[in-house]
Amino acid sequence: MKVAKSLVFAALTAGVVLAVGWQGYAETNRVKFPENLDRLVHYTTVRRGDVTEHIMTTPEAMEAIKGGRPPPAGTHFVLVDYRDGELYRYFVMEKGEGFGADYDEGRRTADWQFQWFWPDKSVNMNENTARCQSCHRSQEGSDYLYTAYRIPRFNGTPVE
Repeated sequence: MKVAKSLVFAALTAGVVLAVGWQGYAETNRVKFPENLDRLVHYTTVRRGDVTEHIMTTPEAMEAIKGGRPPPAGTHFVLVDYRDGELYRYFVMEKGEGFGADYDEGRRTADWQFQWFWPDKSVNMNENTARCQSCHRSQEGSDYLYTAYRIPRFNGTPVE
Protein backbone atom coordinates (compact mmCIF):
# COMPACT_ATOMS: atom_id res chain seq x y z
CA MET A 1 0.00 0.00 0.00
CA LYS A 2 2.82 2.37 0.91
CA VAL A 3 4.54 1.68 -2.45
CA ALA A 4 1.28 2.34 -4.35
CA LYS A 5 0.80 5.67 -2.56
CA SER A 6 4.38 6.60 -3.36
CA LEU A 7 3.87 5.77 -7.03
CA VAL A 8 0.64 7.80 -7.17
CA PHE A 9 2.38 10.73 -5.48
CA ALA A 10 5.32 10.48 -7.89
CA ALA A 11 2.99 10.39 -10.89
CA LEU A 12 1.02 13.39 -9.64
CA THR A 13 4.21 15.32 -8.95
CA ALA A 14 5.54 14.54 -12.43
CA GLY A 15 2.24 15.70 -13.93
CA VAL A 16 2.37 18.98 -12.04
CA VAL A 17 6.00 19.55 -13.03
CA LEU A 18 5.17 18.88 -16.67
CA ALA A 19 2.12 21.17 -16.59
CA VAL A 20 3.94 24.00 -14.83
CA GLY A 21 6.99 23.52 -17.02
CA TRP A 22 4.84 23.68 -20.16
CA GLN A 23 3.20 26.89 -18.98
CA GLY A 24 6.58 28.46 -18.24
CA TYR A 25 7.83 28.36 -21.80
CA ALA A 26 7.64 31.36 -24.08
CA GLU A 27 6.34 30.99 -27.59
CA THR A 28 6.57 32.74 -30.89
CA ASN A 29 3.32 33.91 -32.44
CA ARG A 30 2.06 36.39 -35.04
CA VAL A 31 2.95 39.57 -33.11
CA LYS A 32 5.49 41.69 -34.96
CA PHE A 33 7.34 44.59 -33.44
CA PRO A 34 5.83 47.80 -34.89
CA GLU A 35 7.86 49.16 -37.78
CA ASN A 36 7.79 52.75 -36.57
CA LEU A 37 7.35 53.52 -32.87
CA ASP A 38 7.47 57.24 -33.70
CA ARG A 39 4.07 56.88 -35.42
CA LEU A 40 2.42 55.63 -32.23
CA VAL A 41 0.72 57.96 -29.75
CA HIS A 42 2.06 57.89 -26.18
CA TYR A 43 -1.26 58.34 -24.37
CA THR A 44 -0.51 57.22 -20.81
CA THR A 45 2.26 56.54 -18.31
CA VAL A 46 2.06 54.15 -15.38
CA ARG A 47 4.60 54.36 -12.54
CA ARG A 48 5.23 51.64 -9.94
CA GLY A 49 8.27 52.29 -7.76
CA ASP A 50 11.35 52.18 -10.00
CA VAL A 51 9.28 50.91 -12.96
CA THR A 52 7.90 53.40 -15.49
CA GLU A 53 5.68 52.19 -18.33
CA HIS A 54 4.94 54.39 -21.33
CA ILE A 55 1.93 52.99 -23.20
CA MET A 56 1.25 53.91 -26.81
CA THR A 57 -0.94 52.88 -29.71
CA THR A 58 -1.83 53.75 -33.27
CA PRO A 59 -3.69 56.95 -34.18
CA GLU A 60 -6.41 54.73 -35.71
CA ALA A 61 -6.94 52.94 -32.39
CA MET A 62 -7.08 56.28 -30.58
CA GLU A 63 -9.76 57.50 -32.99
CA ALA A 64 -11.77 54.26 -32.77
CA ILE A 65 -11.75 54.17 -28.97
CA LYS A 66 -12.63 57.85 -28.67
CA GLY A 67 -15.56 57.09 -31.01
CA GLY A 68 -16.72 54.15 -28.90
CA ARG A 69 -15.54 51.53 -31.38
CA PRO A 70 -13.02 48.70 -30.89
CA PRO A 71 -9.52 49.16 -32.26
CA PRO A 72 -9.19 47.87 -35.84
CA ALA A 73 -7.16 44.86 -36.97
CA GLY A 74 -3.54 45.90 -37.41
CA THR A 75 -3.51 47.83 -34.13
CA HIS A 76 -0.48 47.66 -31.87
CA PHE A 77 -0.42 48.65 -28.22
CA VAL A 78 3.14 48.96 -26.94
CA LEU A 79 4.19 49.18 -23.30
CA VAL A 80 7.75 50.51 -23.04
CA ASP A 81 9.12 49.20 -19.75
CA TYR A 82 11.82 51.26 -18.02
CA ARG A 83 13.59 50.14 -14.84
CA ASP A 84 15.54 52.77 -12.91
CA GLY A 85 15.31 55.03 -15.97
CA GLU A 86 16.79 52.45 -18.38
CA LEU A 87 14.87 50.70 -21.17
CA TYR A 88 14.29 47.15 -19.92
CA ARG A 89 11.88 45.61 -22.47
CA TYR A 90 8.79 46.10 -24.62
CA PHE A 91 5.40 44.44 -24.26
CA VAL A 92 3.40 44.41 -27.51
CA MET A 93 -0.25 43.56 -28.07
CA GLU A 94 -1.26 43.20 -31.69
CA LYS A 95 -4.77 42.73 -33.03
CA GLY A 96 -4.98 40.81 -36.26
CA GLU A 97 -7.71 39.30 -38.36
CA GLY A 98 -8.09 35.69 -37.24
CA PHE A 99 -5.37 35.85 -34.55
CA GLY A 100 -7.80 34.37 -32.01
CA ALA A 101 -8.12 31.15 -34.01
CA ASP A 102 -4.54 30.29 -33.03
CA TYR A 103 -5.67 29.45 -29.48
CA ASP A 104 -8.28 27.32 -27.82
CA GLU A 105 -11.19 29.02 -26.06
CA GLY A 106 -9.41 28.87 -22.70
CA ARG A 107 -6.58 31.13 -23.93
CA ARG A 108 -8.32 33.23 -26.56
CA THR A 109 -8.45 37.01 -26.15
CA ALA A 110 -10.54 37.79 -29.23
CA ASP A 111 -8.03 38.56 -32.01
CA TRP A 112 -5.29 39.92 -29.73
CA GLN A 113 -1.90 38.27 -29.34
CA PHE A 114 0.89 39.31 -26.97
CA GLN A 115 4.67 39.27 -27.10
CA TRP A 116 7.63 40.52 -25.10
CA PHE A 117 10.67 42.00 -26.82
CA TRP A 118 14.13 42.92 -25.62
CA PRO A 119 15.46 46.48 -26.16
CA ASP A 120 17.07 45.29 -29.43
CA LYS A 121 13.51 44.31 -30.53
CA SER A 122 14.23 40.57 -30.59
CA VAL A 123 11.61 38.28 -29.06
CA ASN A 124 12.15 37.77 -25.32
CA MET A 125 11.78 33.99 -25.03
CA ASN A 126 12.05 34.20 -21.23
CA GLU A 127 8.46 35.46 -20.98
CA ASN A 128 5.28 33.40 -20.96
CA THR A 129 2.61 34.85 -23.28
CA ALA A 130 -0.04 32.51 -21.83
CA ARG A 131 0.32 34.53 -18.62
CA CYS A 132 -0.41 37.72 -20.61
CA GLN A 133 -3.54 36.19 -22.09
CA SER A 134 -4.68 34.95 -18.70
CA CYS A 135 -4.38 38.40 -17.15
CA HIS A 136 -5.88 40.33 -20.08
CA ARG A 137 -8.89 37.96 -20.22
CA SER A 138 -10.14 39.78 -17.12
CA GLN A 139 -10.55 42.88 -19.31
CA GLU A 140 -12.89 41.28 -21.86
CA GLY A 141 -15.43 44.10 -21.37
CA SER A 142 -12.86 46.67 -22.54
CA ASP A 143 -11.58 44.68 -25.54
CA TYR A 144 -8.88 43.12 -23.32
CA LEU A 145 -7.23 46.51 -22.71
CA TYR A 146 -6.30 47.81 -19.27
CA THR A 147 -5.72 51.48 -20.08
CA ALA A 148 -8.10 52.21 -22.97
CA TYR A 149 -10.35 54.13 -20.57
CA ARG A 150 -7.60 56.78 -20.42
CA ILE A 151 -7.64 57.43 -24.17
CA PRO A 152 -10.75 59.71 -24.17
CA ARG A 153 -8.98 61.86 -21.53
CA PHE A 154 -5.83 62.20 -23.67
CA ASN A 155 -5.37 65.82 -24.78
CA GLY A 156 -1.81 65.67 -26.10
CA THR A 157 -0.16 65.03 -22.75
CA PRO A 158 0.12 61.42 -21.50
CA VAL A 159 -2.48 60.69 -18.81
CA GLU A 160 -1.01 59.45 -15.53
